[in-house]
Amino acid sequence: MILVTLGTQNQKFYRLLDYIEKSSIDDEIIVQAGGSINYKSKKMKLFKFINYDEMITLIKKADLVITHGGTGSIFLPLQHGKKVIACARLEKYKEHINDHQTEIVSIFAEMGYLLELNEENNLDDLIEQAKTFKPKEYVSNKDNFIKLLQCEIDE
Repeated sequence: MILVTLGTQNQKFYRLLDYIEKSSIDDEIIVQAGGSINYKSKKMKLFKFINYDEMITLIKKADLVITHGGTGSIFLPLQHGKKVIACARLEKYKEHINDHQTEIVSIFAEMGYLLELNEENNLDDLIEQAKTFKPKEYVSNKDNFIKLLQCEIDE
């Protein structure tokens, strides 16, 4: 099963859904679509919103997660050791208010956490690459952050 997460913002992200629709994927595809809920698909099951507990269940079951470039949508599957393909929303297509997701996705890709889907590559090729891709293990820095914050509060 492939899980696709587009976040909850109102801007549509039909470009990513088009990549998936035109791909040769024949697995079950479940999409948390947010503002893209009206997309017409013959191969994807779209849901506007998926609650947190169900999202965790779906992430655990997924063989692959395809997501937009939102940090929360990237971190969650990485925390569960999943292979991730991420595609940044672009301002020029009115998918977001700016292009900050391009930097987020590029940095995560350069560091070895995920595979980057963009206008210069192909989803089917990335899915093939994902079969042997070994993502860098995600290690949370939350405990150190809490300690630093606690020290600041105590002072």
